[in-house]
Amino acid sequence: MTKTNMEKSYNPENIEKKIYKEWENSKYFSPISENDKAGAFSIVMPPPNVTGVLHMGHALDNTLQDILTRWHRMKGDSTLWVPGTDHAGIATQNVVEKKLHLDKKTRHDYGREEFVEKVWEWKEQYGNTITKQLRLLGSS
Repeated sequence: MTKTNMEKSYNPENIEKKIYKEWENSKYFSPISENDKAGAFSIVMPPPNVTGVLHMGHALDNTLQDILTRWHRMKGDSTLWVPGTDHAGIATQNVVEKKLHLDKKTRHDYGREEFVEKVWEWKEQYGNTITKQLRLLGSS
């Protein structure tokens, strides 16, 4: 029996990003089927609020949607899974205001335009975090 050099514990960083990139490059997630007799399936991912990062409830919900999406792709259906990233600006505003409160500030200290800019900065940071997390889950 030969010895192999295997890591003691699984390190997803070494494998999963490479595989996901290969899936994207191979167009495995393309919504158009090459089968002429294919049906069509579409699902819209309910968008999480951009209030931080995904939690276990999001992971469960997205896993179930991913299963349905992949099943329809395997059947040969033209399949589109549309991701959402935010639907509640009020919740996002609330998180930004809590962050400002830590610095003993309020939105009124900034004025409307500057505060709106801070909300958009938050959305940029955490909206992208959410889509990256979905990829790390392996969502298709």
